[in-house]
Amino acid sequence: MTIGIDKISFHVPNYYLDMTDLANARETDPNKFHIGLGQDQMAINPETQDIVTLGASAAAKILTDEDKKDIDMVIVGTESSTDFSKSAAVIIHNLLDIQPFARSFEIKHACYGGTAALQQAHDYVSLHPDRKVLVIAADIAKYGLNSGGEPTQGCGAVAMLITKEPHILAFNNDSVFYSEDVYDFWRPAGHDYPLVDGHLSNQIYIDSFTRIWEQNKKINQTSSEDYAALTFHLPYTKMGRKALRAIFPEMPEEEQQRLEARYDEAILYSRQVGNLYTGSLYLGLLSLLDNSQLVAGNRVGLFSYGSGAVSEFFSMTLMEDYKNYLTSENNHTLLAQRKRLTIPEYENMFNEKLPTDGGSHSFSDPTDFAINKIDGDIRYYNK
Repeated sequence: MTIGIDKISFHVPNYYLDMTDLANARETDPNKFHIGLGQDQMAINPETQDIVTLGASAAAKILTDEDKKDIDMVIVGTESSTDFSKSAAVIIHNLLDIQPFARSFEIKHACYGGTAALQQAHDYVSLHPDRKVLVIAADIAKYGLNSGGEPTQGCGAVAMLITKEPHILAFNNDSVFYSEDVYDFWRPAGHDYPLVDGHLSNQIYIDSFTRIWEQNKKINQTSSEDYAALTFHLPYTKMGRKALRAIFPEMPEEEQQRLEARYDEAILYSRQVGNLYTGSLYLGLLSLLDNSQLVAGNRVGLFSYGSGAVSEFFSMTLMEDYKNYLTSENNHTLLAQRKRLTIPEYENMFNEKLPTDGGSHSFSDPTDFAINKIDGDIRYYNK
């Protein structure tokens, strides 16, 4: 029995900021963003769209009524939760009308949460092969206006339906993990934005990948030739490229060119969206599937990284006719039809805050699953 991703989709808000506009406003060279970071656009969300909105929107694109009857578990991987107690997964479960006898909960470990959710989904389906699990990786990455991290912001969600006999990708059950207690990126209670040691974060990311890559070769007896593509967690697209190139010395130039060509296909969406934290690896995976010419039986390696730090490397195999089960045209349309914000519009949207005074407030965002009211600090969503 194979287990894996039967359906996958993503969602971003209908607004973006062009990185040239941001560079000009911050009086810096646009090439620092376009080339130095590998980012061209950045998804921006209004106050009425949070991780519930993004996650529910991503999942609604792929779920049928039959899926909703078969889903036993809804897991949201996020580090952008709006509540220290109540799970966004419970709200999404309700908004999507999934059958009530299901587990719904969040998983948090920086950008690793989506992968932890995915692996838990695999384990559940292996024990209950006639059931399904909905995994959502949703985040809003914010570092503050005029901050060093501003050009690496972004937001969005990726939804994946995990089942037996999947149509898109199957797990190879070859995960390798690595943990190290470091403070490269963290956000204590009471802080609106993360605290980041940028140099350390970059170094730990690369070191984690090279260590886990060596462990993977040792345990699974594989080499780069066994993978049609390698995908990475993408806080910004240049980061994953640095990690990939860190293992280039062990392979011939032709092999380097092959893997880098696949990497370029895997970052097309992230260049237009920015940082999705827990969802960035899976947005890269989806970009690869939509924009490459991989074939059934190809093996794709995935490197997941969460600051603090936990990393995991595993692989999945493409299924027969997988292209028929993607939503590539809709994905391209979603990105192409967004509104480009001016710098004042972006800064105003960034500074908008939902009221927390316990009163009753109404909003008029017609977007699916957007917040339409807050009353007694409870968020009510379009449905």
